[in-house]
Amino acid sequence: MELPIIIDIEASGFGRGSYPIEIGYYTPDGVSYCTLIRPEAAWTHWDDSAEQVHGIPRALLVEKGRAALDVCLDLNRQLRGKVIYCDAWAYDYVWLSLLFDAVDLLPSFQLKDLRELLGDCEQCHWHASRQLVEVRLQLRRHRASGDARTLFETLRETRRRCAVSPAV
Repeated sequence: MELPIIIDIEASGFGRGSYPIEIGYYTPDGVSYCTLIRPEAAWTHWDDSAEQVHGIPRALLVEKGRAALDVCLDLNRQLRGKVIYCDAWAYDYVWLSLLFDAVDLLPSFQLKDLRELLGDCEQCHWHASRQLVEVRLQLRRHRASGDARTLFETLRETRRRCAVSPAV
């Protein structure tokens, strides 16, 4: 029951002009990575409703965020050659591309949709498993590394359930 690295990206909003503000991942051996991203000069869009979800004010990004180049170099070094999974591929792919394009680099890893890993049984148990995981983890903030861990633990739980009773 091999499990993948799960990544999550928080963003300034969900529409046109949005950009990544935090990126985090969680690995099968329990390593967690999370960093705020300082907005590039052209990244000006800000959606207050997105801030209500992730709780990260833009001023914090300007003050404490890391440069996009440093974040991309870190990710490429740590994830080189790996396949990484996310739960919102259509958004995360765009935000990851925007991050790497801003510094004229390409990711050294591949981003795929977590749904590719889910069979019928896992899909059937996903939401109930996620609720159990959220209660067990008791993560108070909606942040990238916590969300990545929640997704990872939910995948582990659904696989465990389906190994015990694979019939849907």
